[in-house]
Amino acid sequence: MSALGRMAEPAEIARAIPALCGDDLGYMAGSTVLVGGPFGGGKMQMPPGFPARCSIGAPAACDSHSGRAYRAVMTGLDRPRRLRRTPALRRLVAETTLEPRQLVLPMFVADGLDEPRAIGSMPGVLQHSMDSLRKAAVEAVTAGVGGLMLFGVPRPEDKDATGSKASDPDGILNRGLRALADEVGDSTVVMADTCLDEFTDHGHCGVLSADGAVDNDATLHRYVEMALAQAEAGADLLGTSGMMDGQVGAIRRGLDAVGRTDTGILAYAAKYASAFYGPFREAVASSLEGDRRSYQQDPANRREAIRELQLDLAEGADIVMVKPAMSYLDILRDVADQSTVPVAAYQISGEYAMITAAAQRGWIDRRGAILESLIGIRRAGADMVLTYWATEAAHWLS
Repeated sequence: MSALGRMAEPAEIARAIPALCGDDLGYMAGSTVLVGGPFGGGKMQMPPGFPARCSIGAPAACDSHSGRAYRAVMTGLDRPRRLRRTPALRRLVAETTLEPRQLVLPMFVADGLDEPRAIGSMPGVLQHSMDSLRKAAVEAVTAGVGGLMLFGVPRPEDKDATGSKASDPDGILNRGLRALADEVGDSTVVMADTCLDEFTDHGHCGVLSADGAVDNDATLHRYVEMALAQAEAGADLLGTSGMMDGQVGAIRRGLDAVGRTDTGILAYAAKYASAFYGPFREAVASSLEGDRRSYQQDPANRREAIRELQLDLAEGADIVMVKPAMSYLDILRDVADQSTVPVAAYQISGEYAMITAAAQRGWIDRRGAILESLIGIRRAGADMVLTYWATEAAHWLS
């Protein structure tokens, strides 16, 4: 063995290292090795250019000549665990943050209710009365959430083929928007779901043609009418969730034509046809029979999301959305990498229901799973997250 501190000769290392380590492990050239055993002990530095073969934690091995066991340990070891040692260190070097302002609370307001009504498949989430909507909004804003996204649930008898109540100033969604704007409008961002599905008797997101297909261009006309009513009711952002071609551009032109240039558009750029929407359909009392695969995106497609993103940006989207979040974090990352505007993601009802159900059975830690799921969505690229846990998580994070 070399004397302490002497650069080892390649011949010495060639004789020592193969007995010590497996071929799949490696010291970097220039590393310093402490060796004890048949070679006498001391430091041995790997010369530049020597093939790396040994790694930290290699098991004790025997020199083929003496049979004596020895072990190598790298000095100056890169130890990532140093920065995980205490909560303060972990907080200091955290690459991703989760703050109340980054959370948006989806809310449901139902017509004809005097008291809030529980949603069976989403324990803890309610269809609100007008009074409970106001109270829940104040609680959320006080906790620090960044915004509120409102969905309206009309009475069954008020649904029709064109979703006429969606654009009625006295329809439940527009009344709810006015209530939120009056109650908390100066201290949060009021968002509206600009889609017809809650209001149509067939449950689709648009107007149907004679053959039963969703008529894209006829639907755009209805979306503009709906958007104007929502802007008048006090919405700051309109959530274009219907996935009709040209919806962002049509609504932008419609708003600008009447001077509503300050009303923004949160475009659902990549909204996939997902099995995880099930609980939401209970929440909005959906009348849908069949599916929405002719206009929502195919879960198999990735590049298509970027095409949708580029179209929405060109048409004037102020914020873009990926929905769902959990099963589409790759899409979220792609969109975040290419978007020139803020990116949102929706942690949808099925994601909420799965974590809630597992936690109720004691299978997972509820609070830990909620926060981990939210930080995962943020890490994937979301600037903001729509989540039914927004108020609760905001309290935890404050």
